[in-house]
Amino acid sequence: MHSHSIEQWTHDHAFLGEKHDENERRTWLVVVLTLVMMVGEIVAGSLFGSMALLADGWHMGTHAAALGIAAFAYRFARRHLGNSHFTFGTGKFGDLAAFASAIILGLIAVEIAYESMLRLITPVPIVYGEAIAVATLGLCVNLASAWLLRDSHGHHHRGHAHDDDDDHGHDHHHHHRDNNLRAAYVHVMADAATSVLAIAALIVAMYAGWVWADPAVGLIGSVVIASWAFGLIKTSGAVLLDVRTDEKLERVIRARMEIGDDRVTDLHLWQVGPGHCAVLLSVVSDQPKQPTVYKRRLAGLKGLSHVTVEVETCPH
Repeated sequence: MHSHSIEQWTHDHAFLGEKHDENERRTWLVVVLTLVMMVGEIVAGSLFGSMALLADGWHMGTHAAALGIAAFAYRFARRHLGNSHFTFGTGKFGDLAAFASAIILGLIAVEIAYESMLRLITPVPIVYGEAIAVATLGLCVNLASAWLLRDSHGHHHRGHAHDDDDDHGHDHHHHHRDNNLRAAYVHVMADAATSVLAIAALIVAMYAGWVWADPAVGLIGSVVIASWAFGLIKTSGAVLLDVRTDEKLERVIRARMEIGDDRVTDLHLWQVGPGHCAVLLSVVSDQPKQPTVYKRRLAGLKGLSHVTVEVETCPH
């Protein structure tokens, strides 16, 4: 059996997202903002003897840690961009950070649920004015953080549409978004949602006398946060485990390669970074073409950054 292999295009394995540097800068800004808020609340809580301020300050600390993981992931991926130790580059490091961040978010949801259950069973006195002020301040910081991350989170990588893959060009961005930035954004939004729910519950409890409203809403918030954490674990884990996430692109590749008597016998497509895919495929043909022919067939498919094609002659 006659066979030969060819590799196409990128050999430097620089599989970072197209907005990597911008996302890194914005994430560091959010980390600094969160840390300032955390320190301010802990200091003020210690000076004025406020448990509400102290508790929210340490809660902000958990989010600062998760956001720090995202920021360091961007820095690590950029600094080790040309390190040959990483076979397919450092593009997946953001997904690893997102997975770790999602675990932290899940633990926060469990903590909130646990504290809420304790307060449902054994209600504690609440200084409503102070608690509402703390929650409002936290909400302002979270909204500012969300604003910093808004553009980068909302614009995912898009592929080019072709005559035979218009649908793929339309949906391509859903499969190659920056999970690291998404994790940071979800942390900020989870904290914002918690603040909104807390403010609403405290106002209801203060005016209606329903002390149980605050912990009850806390339980609802924990469920919402847990569902976001699960979604992050699912999407980032899929990238880490090389799960098939872009079946439309697979169909486009197969359609472009199977011309005449050429047949694809094996095809592996996986994500190596935000907006970057690697493909490994085998083509069997009665009359194998020159390697450049197969290269040209996949040219123009944005997102295919590392391509290996094995060409074999049919046994008969």
